[in-house]
Amino acid sequence: MRFEDQHVVITGGTRGLGRAMVLAYLKEGARVHCTYAGNETAAAELREMAGDARERLLLSKFDVSDHDACQAFWHDLEDVPVAALVNNAGLRLDNLLATMDPAAWQKVLDTNLSGGFFMSKFAVLNMMRARYGRILFVTSPSGRMGFSGQANYAASKAGQVGLMRSLAKEVARKSITVNCVSPGFIETDLLADLEPDLKKQYKGTVPMRRFGKPEEVANAVLFLTSKEASYITGSVLEVTGGL
Repeated sequence: MRFEDQHVVITGGTRGLGRAMVLAYLKEGARVHCTYAGNETAAAELREMAGDARERLLLSKFDVSDHDACQAFWHDLEDVPVAALVNNAGLRLDNLLATMDPAAWQKVLDTNLSGGFFMSKFAVLNMMRARYGRILFVTSPSGRMGFSGQANYAASKAGQVGLMRSLAKEVARKSITVNCVSPGFIETDLLADLEPDLKKQYKGTVPMRRFGKPEEVANAVLFLTSKEASYITGSVLEVTGGL
């Protein structure tokens, strides 16, 4: 119950990694404000999976790339001391750079990078009142390694790290920490859709010779947003099996 009675905001929390994080925080006693872009089926499934803790799960439907929508969300939390924000909402629209639609480039940057900026901006204003807070970005090894067909995604993830490090310096004196967690190949819907040969190829690049589990990423997120991680800021924690 490390997060008992604490308010936690998780963007993109109804599927995959986000869902694992939401369930982990609920298990730890938190009141979780979970945002999602529009998948009502996934939202209903998460509510069902929350079981008896569903009364501490608050779902909000909006697009994090919309500045005004983010502002309205945080306005409703004006009198709520938010202990942690996890910027997990993310989008991939892969294509080779030479043939990438400019709209696909912009949409990925808007969601992954600008969305994190908007949410963090209002989170800081909330957390400064309590002089306490944890902000976390879910980035990716793609940001430092680059993968073919992911110029937009890699740029957005590298941008998250730069954003995190600048913000960490700005708010350190307010006892607000800002970090990134960088998951590698994790067993989510994204991997499930891959061809068997490609999955085998990816697994062969991981020194631990297996894919990670969403719960393993959630455990790292819980630690970095806990009170115990009070002297960790401006850091990137790799959860990649050694990738």
